[in-house]
Amino acid sequence: SMPFLLCLKKKKPPVPLGRSIFQKHTPPIQQNYQALLESCLKNKCLFTDDTFPAHISSIGTGALLKKLPRNLHWKRPHALHKSPVFYAAHRKQPDLCQGLVENCWFLAALEALTFHQDILAAVVPQNQSFERKYAGIFHFRFWHFGEWIDVVVDDLLPVNEAGELLFVSSVYKNVFWGALLEKAYAKLYGSYEDLQIGQVSEALVDFTGGVNTRIKLAEAPPDLWDILTRATYSRSLMGCQTHLGTTKVLKNGLVAGHAYTVTGIRKVTCQDGPENLVRLRNPWGKIEWKGDWSDSSYKWELLSPKEKILLRKKKDDGEFWMSLRDFKIHFVDLVICKLTPDLMSQEDGKKWMYSLKSGRWVKGSTAGGSLGFYNGNFWMNPQYWLNVLPVEDGKKSPSTCSVVISLMQKHSTKHRNRAPHLFIGFSLYKNTLLLPFFPEQYQESNRKLPPSFFTRHQPVNKHQVFLDEREVTHDFHLEPCVYIIVPSTLEPQQESEFILRVFSRKHLMIFFLYTFKEIVDRYEGKIWEDFFTKHFEQVKKLKFSSISQNPEINAVQLQRILNNISWRNFQSFHLNFSLDSCQGILALLDLNATGTLSIQEFRVLWKRLLFYLEVFQKRDTKRSGKLDLVELHAAVRETGISLSNEVCNLMAIRYGDPELQISFESFVCFMLRVEIMGEAFRNLTQDGKGIYLWESE
Repeated sequence: SMPFLLCLKKKKPPVPLGRSIFQKHTPPIQQNYQALLESCLKNKCLFTDDTFPAHISSIGTGALLKKLPRNLHWKRPHALHKSPVFYAAHRKQPDLCQGLVENCWFLAALEALTFHQDILAAVVPQNQSFERKYAGIFHFRFWHFGEWIDVVVDDLLPVNEAGELLFVSSVYKNVFWGALLEKAYAKLYGSYEDLQIGQVSEALVDFTGGVNTRIKLAEAPPDLWDILTRATYSRSLMGCQTHLGTTKVLKNGLVAGHAYTVTGIRKVTCQDGPENLVRLRNPWGKIEWKGDWSDSSYKWELLSPKEKILLRKKKDDGEFWMSLRDFKIHFVDLVICKLTPDLMSQEDGKKWMYSLKSGRWVKGSTAGGSLGFYNGNFWMNPQYWLNVLPVEDGKKSPSTCSVVISLMQKHSTKHRNRAPHLFIGFSLYKNTLLLPFFPEQYQESNRKLPPSFFTRHQPVNKHQVFLDEREVTHDFHLEPCVYIIVPSTLEPQQESEFILRVFSRKHLMIFFLYTFKEIVDRYEGKIWEDFFTKHFEQVKKLKFSSISQNPEINAVQLQRILNNISWRNFQSFHLNFSLDSCQGILALLDLNATGTLSIQEFRVLWKRLLFYLEVFQKRDTKRSGKLDLVELHAAVRETGISLSNEVCNLMAIRYGDPELQISFESFVCFMLRVEIMGEAFRNLTQDGKGIYLWESE
């Protein structure tokens, strides 16, 4: 018999099928934000959303109602604060706090989003405010089962008698984007109550349309640190979850069965050797880990004063460091969401493509169930053909192709949590009778395979996994051949709609869709492919420091690399970093005082360089290659940093030429110093107004 894994969770009773008529997924209500805004401005009235009213029905009907205060009010931000702000771009720290809704999974994903401003801007349109063109209406965008949709809300928010927000709020009491986004997400899924239970992975996909990689930390691969490093310095959002437990807050400070955001990683140099650290944040905005590398841990004394200042924060703000070793022990799984699925693949130089197909399991027609039920109806399930073409890379032996397959079920009701998820999964079969073929042969090959095929052949994924989750994802390395994907529910005669996504390199042809799209990510290519496959290979050829096994570069080597970079989008732009500038950069970024930069420190610099160059080019309106004082002030504001005119002028005197003109090289040194000093101040201050320093600090 065929090896077969039915499910990973306790089996639930079958979901009632209800009427014999297939119940389609209820699409969200579409409203025209621009038209509604202009209508309100014309009529000089504030928007009130009748489709998601300021009423108890929008909160829900279940357990959440018991948590609500007796006197609940709905108020607009102008009634709650004298100067409300929609979004504060200059805030460098995660600043959202969970409210009465148990939606830590949603908030952990949302905070991961704040580390990528351009991805955040796709979800949270930035041209919204409580001043210019204010009409009490806001909108947000979510990826919803294969398409981006716009969700419109009014700004009436539930508060208690003291005027405090009941649900998501900000550490800064005048900032309201988080509360409004939560309201839009609640509207999308039926009510605030419908956000009570969920997984970080769901919200990450809803914010990006990306693909998830889930790593079970008890069985973590040996290269977990490398995976975390690639994820941190590329385009990834990360969340994780602790083990379930009977006690809510454990003695070690962690919350049982709780979602956290992964906000950073760092390899530090202790007196007894290097240590890999992971930085996490509790969506509650308080209650932190108390073990090694926590805010009060003795371990910080093992680091250089500079490294300690820039990494350690003595605040109960929910954010903390822990060792990678402790992370693997105390957390169940790590979810990494990427716009492209190349995190687990070392296959370079080819763009990712994706294809999407909607389908359904219909009782008596295409709801055949899984092979595990041996009911002879498995062949009735929808079948989709994949054609993996040989790679034209000059090699005689056929190479494998990286393919990621994702199956996502749609809920049939407007309310996300009213009907439990079905157990879903898919089987992948290799059809050795057919050679890889081309589009003109498609019609004759596009036929359903008979029951006999499935009794004679074993699937490529012999241990199919069926989960009662919204999405099941699996990655494969496939040889050139024709394959068949068969998505199914665990039990036969269970009805649902679904979408099937296939991510692949270019040498795959997918015949359930005539067209498939290239995934475009303007930063991914520049950061990862251009630089780390080309320029960092040059770094490895240099004479490395013997301080550690990892390559480290000194100021002379840094100068050589920076001045030889060719920029894809700025071909005419040539860098001219002096040795003095490179020594200054190295002094700022070299936290462990080795006199060199590690790969990790260099990645930080590279990411900032790309950002600074974009800002510099935008503000250098005369195309002179230099910024004057007015342009410099505008450029600093563009980065989201609040700097007084006096300080900005002083920095121009320090870094500018005799005419106070700032070159790009000087702008880099200027901005790095401003950012790092700001980080040091935020970590050392207790009251946000000043700091007390020991002599070494």
